[in-house]
Amino acid sequence: MYLTEKTVSLLEFDKIKAMLAEEAHTAGAREAALNLTPDDDPVRVEAALKRTTDAKALLGENGQPPFGGIKNMSSHCERAEKGAMLTPRELLDVADILRITRALIDYSKTNRRFETVLDEVFERLMPNKKLEDRIGSAIVSEDTIADSASPELGNIRRKIRQTTAKIRDVLQKYTGGAYAQYLQENIVTMRNGRYVVPVRAECKNEIKGLVHDTSSSGATFFIEPIAVVDANNELRSLEAAEKHEIEKILYEISADVADSARLILYNNENIDELAFCFACASLSEKMDAAAPAIDKTKRRIRLNHARHPLIPKSRVVPVNIRLGGDFDTLVITGPNTGGKTVTLKTLGLFALMTQSGLHIPADDTSCMCLFDRVLVDLGDDQSIEQSLSTFSSHMVNIVSIVNNLSDRALVLFDELGVGTDPIEGAALAISIISEVREYGALCAATTHYAELKSYALGTPGVTNASCEFDVESLKPTYKLTIGTPGRSCALAISERLGLPAHIIKRALDEVSSEDRRFEDVIEKLEIARINEEKARTAAEKELADVKNQRASADTEARKKLAEADRILAAANAKAASLVDGARRSSEYIFDQLERAQKAKDSEKSAEELAAARKAVRQHIKDNEDSFRDNDDGIDHDYKLPRELHKGDRVWLMSMKIEGVLLADPDKKGCVTVQAGAVRTKTKLENLKLAEDVVTFTDSKGKKTQAKDYSHNVVSKVCRDEIDLRGMTGDEAWIEVDRYLDQVVLSGLHTVRLIHGKGTGALKASLWARLHRDERVKSYRIGQFGEGDGGVTVLEMK
Repeated sequence: MYLTEKTVSLLEFDKIKAMLAEEAHTAGAREAALNLTPDDDPVRVEAALKRTTDAKALLGENGQPPFGGIKNMSSHCERAEKGAMLTPRELLDVADILRITRALIDYSKTNRRFETVLDEVFERLMPNKKLEDRIGSAIVSEDTIADSASPELGNIRRKIRQTTAKIRDVLQKYTGGAYAQYLQENIVTMRNGRYVVPVRAECKNEIKGLVHDTSSSGATFFIEPIAVVDANNELRSLEAAEKHEIEKILYEISADVADSARLILYNNENIDELAFCFACASLSEKMDAAAPAIDKTKRRIRLNHARHPLIPKSRVVPVNIRLGGDFDTLVITGPNTGGKTVTLKTLGLFALMTQSGLHIPADDTSCMCLFDRVLVDLGDDQSIEQSLSTFSSHMVNIVSIVNNLSDRALVLFDELGVGTDPIEGAALAISIISEVREYGALCAATTHYAELKSYALGTPGVTNASCEFDVESLKPTYKLTIGTPGRSCALAISERLGLPAHIIKRALDEVSSEDRRFEDVIEKLEIARINEEKARTAAEKELADVKNQRASADTEARKKLAEADRILAAANAKAASLVDGARRSSEYIFDQLERAQKAKDSEKSAEELAAARKAVRQHIKDNEDSFRDNDDGIDHDYKLPRELHKGDRVWLMSMKIEGVLLADPDKKGCVTVQAGAVRTKTKLENLKLAEDVVTFTDSKGKKTQAKDYSHNVVSKVCRDEIDLRGMTGDEAWIEVDRYLDQVVLSGLHTVRLIHGKGTGALKASLWARLHRDERVKSYRIGQFGEGDGGVTVLEMK
């Protein structure tokens, strides 16, 4: 793409690149941001925009990746491959990039619910845990090598500590014994890497040894006593060996780095690529930007609610800009400071940002076409040093533009033809625009010339646009209106600023009648357009209000219908639950009677049992409808804050009681709930999470604490043990089943079943059932002090 540095500066694209660099977390990404250049290949541009879009989606899903501010590894790897010894700092940098490589791989696998084009880059990352651990275990900091870096280093440092301790022990005799009187201070210090004692100058001959230094005043001699000379020599030798061993270790690790240099550089390249993509995403979030669609056929620009990114959000006014399609040239008119130049800069800057893969601060309904060059003439480059006037400086730029025109160019002119005779300037401006159009380029130009307004009105493919200005407040509205020319408002603004009326009148007399009529037409068109726009805005508001009212009414109707359906479904569910409970109870009774009948082996008893069974079943069938209740007590406005799972404590709104889910909800949204002695199947609409229930209104109209109602009432009568002695296994289990329901509601966690020792049959029968009971977490035989073998202790879920 043809693009000059001057164009980059005029459109302030360099400032956008600086903002992008501030969002980058690695040195390579910052460099890529500052060197970013637009591309005109549609495939590459769309791919770059897609990378930014996907990175922005990942930011919202997983947050910022852990880049950690890695450094460029090129020089590190180059030196290592040449056989040089890397410093501890450089090796720690290598370990950092290997650690961040692993962290980024983990990031790509965490909380991923969608695929992105960045997955390929994440998959190219290759960890080297062995080298990372080798560096991490050997180098504590850039100044410290660990003792465990090698066995030899650990041995040397152990000897150093032993030798140092021996020297200090010997010197301690000098600082605390008879020699103490000769010392300046009773301390041990070092000079030239050797341990010495400070001796007063007049007593230097009293302590035999080597003088290593004297104080600046000459009052103190630092003497190494002869008794520690050999030990000091040994210490210096060990320190030299330590230094040699450290260098050996660093050379070995540097060689490992050289072996993995290509992998490290490859990871560095991929991390920088990811960091750059996420920098683009962060900039998009900061600008509240979006990816425009790329128009590859019609060569159109459609910017909806476009905001210049360098104007503060509190001050920027969104504009709608169109160019291309049914017109290829836009002539923008209006007063000074009305936003004409900002509109041109927005057009050019958005083209450069889009073709660089950056999102633009506009609605996601916007679209851009691609250009092979952006040619601009903005501002005033007059120069005394180069003998360039305003007109000449503009002409120098325009000559360069004309010489570089193409059919895929975007050309932007600010105040075209200004700085010379208005008639000649207007004619020249029309000629230049015609030349640009002959090449097929898209063009936008600002002007104050009435001739250019007339040219736009009478030339197909050329359209006027105006930047509004409120003459009453002397403030621009910065609103761009395409299709109508604007007025410069010079006389009106001057009059509002206090210029005498007779001067304004004299100026009006100097304006030709033809120009005055043209301006009057523009003014009338502007007034008509504003009135039409106000009427349209009012109509749209009224229509929106009607739509909102209709939508509210529809929503309310749907809500009431849904509420009626829920009430009916809850009532049916409750009736079904009650009928099901009655049926199961009757079946249990019948089973018990059959056992009794079999035991008695009585034919008459069997006939009576059959008659009773038939009568009970008929009774249940005849009375199923009587179980229905119209008052379901369900709060239809309540929404579950999360999905329910087996074991959750819930509140049954229709029964006003707490229960426990026995299984996850099925596909139809139904669940089975154990609530006290009742096991019922109901819909999710009938349930609240127990912790969401604070109070409810009981049948007497009294506000009651839900937890007190469901837990405390039961806990008042629920003890932590039940006596089952003397019962059969079936009889005992009926009591235990009812008791465990009360335990669950009361919130007890540990209870005892007293079954006695006896033959152990009762305990065996209970344990067989407890093993399958979902309310029981675990059970065990009682310990000493709990009842020993005559008691079973239960831990509830």
